Amino acid sequence: FGPFVDAKHEQVENCQLLGAFADVFKLCLKTIVEGTRSAGSQLVLVPSLRDAHHDFVFPQPPFPCPELPKDDRTRVHLVPEPCTLDVD
Repeated sequence: FGPFVDAKHEQVENCQLLGAFADVFKLCLKTIVEGTRSAGSQLVLVPSLRDAHHDFVFPQPPFPCPELPKDDRTRVHLVPEPCTLDVD
């Protein structure tokens, strides 16, 4: 669950990030995806209204992520908020 780039974070509020919000999110997502790859985990990424890089409307659309590697697309699920998740 987000926020992944929290609009309430001190560095975001004070404009102290070294890159664009979308770039920070991409780096965060890359770290999460690569860090869980060997575990074979399924990831479900749900946006938050406090995500600075994403539309803060309700209901929220899923994150766009065209850069997601093909090998990870079957285990990384980008869902809207709200959503219904059926586990097994």
